[in-house]
Amino acid sequence: MNLELQDKVAIVTGGAKGIGAAIVRSFFEEGATVVILDRNPDIAKSLIEELGASQEQVFCIETELTVEAACKSAIEQTLKKTGRIDYLIHNAGTNDGAGLDSSAESFFSSLKKNLMHVFALTHFALDELIKNKGTVINIGSKVAETGQGGTSGYAASKGAMNALTREWALDLAEKEVRVNAVIPAEVMTPMYQRWLDSLSNPNKTLQSIEENIPLGKRMTTDREIADAVVFLASPRSSHTTGQIFYPDGGYAHLDRSYGKIQLD
Repeated sequence: MNLELQDKVAIVTGGAKGIGAAIVRSFFEEGATVVILDRNPDIAKSLIEELGASQEQVFCIETELTVEAACKSAIEQTLKKTGRIDYLIHNAGTNDGAGLDSSAESFFSSLKKNLMHVFALTHFALDELIKNKGTVINIGSKVAETGQGGTSGYAASKGAMNALTREWALDLAEKEVRVNAVIPAEVMTPMYQRWLDSLSNPNKTLQSIEENIPLGKRMTTDREIADAVVFLASPRSSHTTGQIFYPDGGYAHLDRSYGKIQLD
């Protein structure tokens, strides 16, 4: 399927590694120009080299996303180099463990780290998105739906992103700007693997997680998340807005007792 992304420009926050890197890869393979906003330009450089992309096809703007002025500058630099913005992908975020036992200051700091750039970048890119009838995709988390424990700031931020998805979809419908969210659950990334490797029995832990994923009893791949994002951003999904999409093998919404309870 041709997703009609040639000559389009996509911004991906936190695009140097993990799910963000997979999103960058998928956009690039579909012919879009991709702008990575990340605090790790060296890691982004390695990704760009791996893709075999030119600096005109994929490039990184080093950005501290917790600083409003840096967000504004990143949008200005993108426009100076590419001349347009079509897709804004809010992928950057951190599960920083600011829980109920943390201070109020830590909680609000978590909100700033995870939410401020989502609003600021959308605000500064809005004229371009309206002009090009563009798309915003918010990368959320299952935590907003299922909870996790010990991470109030992150959970509140991801819940807010779901709310903003619906709010902005209504706000921008008359302008023909679409806004959707993609919600990863259990996705195998290098960061996830490092967490597993830090445990005393990583294989047993992974098996117990996979047993709770109804479809296929396996982790979702970062490519599956990325392809969902790129399709929802593309013109081939032109009448989809305000949707919160869960490509998670049924993890968030299906009964985890499925297949375990034997009925007479």
